[in-house]
Amino acid sequence: MSDHSEIVYSTADGMDYPAHEETYKAFIKFGTVGTAAVITLVSLMAIFLT
Repeated sequence: MSDHSEIVYSTADGMDYPAHEETYKAFIKFGTVGTAAVITLVSLMAIFLT
């Protein structure tokens, strides 16, 4: 069988960390805005539908 060398992730080449960080920031912002929108919607439903 072929010999597989051990993978070292901390020195892996080709990782685009700035792109990963921007994607993470966008995900967090989307989650924050989405949560605020749901809270607003539920609050308005409680006010106007009761």
